[in-house]
Amino acid sequence: MFDLAGYGPQIFAGTVTTVELSLLSLAVSFVLGLLGASAKLSKNRYLRGGATVYTTLIRGVPDLVLMLLIFYSLQIWINDLTDWLNNLQDSIDFEVQLNPFTSGVITLGFIYGAYFTETFRGAFLAVPKGQMEAARSFGMRPMLVFRRILFPQMMRFALPGLGNNWQVILKATALVSLIGLTDVIKAAQNAGEGTFRTFYFMSIAGLVYLVLTTISNLVLLALERKYMTGVRKAVL
Repeated sequence: MFDLAGYGPQIFAGTVTTVELSLLSLAVSFVLGLLGASAKLSKNRYLRGGATVYTTLIRGVPDLVLMLLIFYSLQIWINDLTDWLNNLQDSIDFEVQLNPFTSGVITLGFIYGAYFTETFRGAFLAVPKGQMEAARSFGMRPMLVFRRILFPQMMRFALPGLGNNWQVILKATALVSLIGLTDVIKAAQNAGEGTFRTFYFMSIAGLVYLVLTTISNLVLLALERKYMTGVRKAVL
């Protein structure tokens, strides 16, 4: 039943690749989002300006265009850097080649880091400033204030946006098949071409994404309950 005309193992491997790509891209986006939000809320105008340019450009250009631009330009920049280092020192002779998986993680993380930036910025602003001032008045260091006061409350406000962004990242992994990565979409496409049952295998791929998003919703609900602990829900 699950052999899928002999393409079951390939589709399963593609599903694993999709999940790994999504999770690693989420981690990169999360870190870039925190850094970007901190920059946009910084008193340094250069940091604010750089973060604003980053989010404006990324959110204003289609994801597919950005993916192709970043994928091809990233490899060119790395090649130029290695050539410069090789010319700088004759004893150095190395070359870096990015595989499609690594390129996909970097590309998706960079793109959706801009969306995470805006999500975190709004969440930071939603936390009452008086709580941070009270923590600092007790002598807590900035990192301790962030870890114990700001981050837990910020996550409560950011979770709805983070959940939406995660779902988009998960589905956007389908675009990475264009740069040569064998994800679940690519595996289903190969199976469809090999058996002339493209609709059937694309339906299988759609079902895989549906299962992954359903599991994601359950995880997000668990996280929401965790970060809503001790918070009174509004009664309408």
